Amino acid sequence: MALVVALTGGSGFIGGQIARMLVGQGVSVRALSRTQSGMDGGILWVRGSLEDARSLAELMVGAQAVIHCAGAVRGRGAESFHTVNVDGSRRVMEAVVQSGTCERFLHMSSLAARHPELSWYSRSKADAEEAVLCAAGTVSVGIFRPTAVYGPGDRELQPLFTWLMRGLLVRLGAGEAHLSFVHVFDLAAAATQWITAPVAKPATYEISDGTPGGYSWKGLANIGADIRQARVWQIRVSIRLLKAIAQVNLALSYLLPRAPMLTTSKVNELIHPDWTCSNTAISAAIGWVPQIKLRRALQDGLF
Repeated sequence: MALVVALTGGSGFIGGQIARMLVGQGVSVRALSRTQSGMDGGILWVRGSLEDARSLAELMVGAQAVIHCAGAVRGRGAESFHTVNVDGSRRVMEAVVQSGTCERFLHMSSLAARHPELSWYSRSKADAEEAVLCAAGTVSVGIFRPTAVYGPGDRELQPLFTWLMRGLLVRLGAGEAHLSFVHVFDLAAAATQWITAPVAKPATYEISDGTPGGYSWKGLANIGADIRQARVWQIRVSIRLLKAIAQVNLALSYLLPRAPMLTTSKVNELIHPDWTCSNTAISAAIGWVPQIKLRRALQDGLF
């Protein structure tokens, strides 16, 4: 009998790639969607939302494992993030426990949860992890904390890399800051491998592309210059200017239908000096090793 996996966030950037990879490996996928229903692309779509207990119960029917990717990355305040990321995650786990069939739960968090003091988002991701673990009962829980995720379909980092390859790097915060990235193909492979492994140790796993020490702003500029065989110019955006832009962006968001990404809270994440991490734990647990370094992705246009 094929493994049945229930998935939230299946129409999103990360969840969509995971869904396609699972289907490609013969896994039956049931995915939650606000708009879709029925079979499409090898996925059984269940119409509903994180707020709807009945649709969550329907999502879990027959599932032996769950991957929870849905969440908010934009918001005007702490409450908006808490409602989706914390309360939503708790409801998903409660549906898992009530189903009685799910044995394994993969919670897609963020490296930002390592520093909950930084922002509304980072606090909500840390609190969501705690909520999931508290509600899990006997369900085996794995928590992924990927660093900045990029790849085809991404809308947040794509402009940064596009301009880098055109010879311009917009630098935020201190020049000595260290960043890290992970390609969405690698993250999806890690999720698929954890959920299908014969034994998957319950733990919190930090995930990056494995570059020792991550990337400095100078290092990013050098990679871009090597690939394009021409200089990359760095433009530094001061913290004061970045906060001013964030304040204006937050104010304008009340006139627009879409919640803002750049806020005064988000700035604290953007200027944090160390977003590096190690894959040691996840590699030891399931043997996963990232295959796509940033240089290769930029060379091959995989961003």
